[in-house]
Amino acid sequence: MKSKILLKALFFSVFFTWNFCSYAQVLTSTQIDSVVEKTLKTFDVPGIAVAIVKDGKLIHAKGYGVRSIKTNKPVDENTLFGVASNTKAFTAAALGMLVDEHKITWDTKVTDVIPEFKMYDPYVTSEFTIRDLLTHRSGLGLGAGDLMIWPDSSNVTKAQLIHNLRFLKPVSSFRTKFDYDNLMYIVAGEIVTRVAKMPYEDFIETRIIQPLGMTKTAASWYRLKDRGNVIDGHAPYQGKLIPVGLSFGEVANAAGGIYSNVVDMSKWITAMIDGGKYGDNLSKRLFSSSVANELWSPQTIISGGSPYNTHFTAYGLGWFLSDVDGYFQATHTGGLSGIVTQITILPELKLGIIVLTNQQSGAAFNAITNTIKDGYFKVKNQDRIKQYNDSRLAREKDADAVVSKIWNDITLEQKNNNQTKPKETNY
Repeated sequence: MKSKILLKALFFSVFFTWNFCSYAQVLTSTQIDSVVEKTLKTFDVPGIAVAIVKDGKLIHAKGYGVRSIKTNKPVDENTLFGVASNTKAFTAAALGMLVDEHKITWDTKVTDVIPEFKMYDPYVTSEFTIRDLLTHRSGLGLGAGDLMIWPDSSNVTKAQLIHNLRFLKPVSSFRTKFDYDNLMYIVAGEIVTRVAKMPYEDFIETRIIQPLGMTKTAASWYRLKDRGNVIDGHAPYQGKLIPVGLSFGEVANAAGGIYSNVVDMSKWITAMIDGGKYGDNLSKRLFSSSVANELWSPQTIISGGSPYNTHFTAYGLGWFLSDVDGYFQATHTGGLSGIVTQITILPELKLGIIVLTNQQSGAAFNAITNTIKDGYFKVKNQDRIKQYNDSRLAREKDADAVVSKIWNDITLEQKNNNQTKPKETNY
């Protein structure tokens, strides 16, 4: 039966969006508390942490709810979550630092660094660049090859994963279509390892995490110095939440391995808002202004909607890019089993929002983020929580119908094969 529930979960995405009431001004911390508490209840999320950076200062950082329904210990601003695909921005920045050092360019061929790299099409193999690794335009379909790393990556090595790329058939022409891809970011991490001549995780920690003073953060769960304040992931099962096991395989670290909290992540997004600068009087740099501009330059066009007056949506290098209500926005979401996260930056407003959750409802983080954004945009009379809850319920109804049809087809096939009962654990 659990496999049936997991099948249903595959039909959900973390790309939902949201708000709470008729606020037409910047929300106070008390109002944010109210929004988050209502979000916890509406979407049945055990725990959430939220941080807001404005004008270079951390103006709100707080945890809500519990880390795990097994312990009921509270979430606070230092509680650690897997930030999942929000790691991709770190990977892109790491490559940018190597570009600054003239060790590579964005358009260095992957085979110049990893000679054994091979895609299905020989032309694609020969032309594939570091930029292509970061922009989800390889020609592979959405999530191609992810079963090598999800739900458990402990049975595959990085060398095996890179070797297996040659067997994945493309579904679109090279560089023509956006299809989200985790495997290419794993290859990107291997580029960092080979060019920097140190493990990817060491580079991320010594060149980004430690300089920014992200003292509780690590490049993977195994590298955490203290696991005493870490969440459990949760997922709905037979109408109620259950804790779900987390995968701690190291192969996919460059695509989604970092563990952090909202206080530490606020330091990261502050540096991004400041174009890579940090420290007293912004006297130090992680990377150049040229790299900062490249990270946030559109590379792959994306079709998509928005609750705001949006004219373009694209993917940069490790970031989703768009315009919202006349302002440039860089954002990303992340998802692991039972965890979803979101980071949103509006650099012209010097505003950054971090929402980390321990339940796989993307509607929850979007409700909070968009409610906060609405306060800055002076948007009135938008109940984002209701909006996203209505959308969620409609999607659940559609997913139920799809899963029911699939399960009926499985049952019929097994009956035709003289199996009177579906072997649900096989699916």
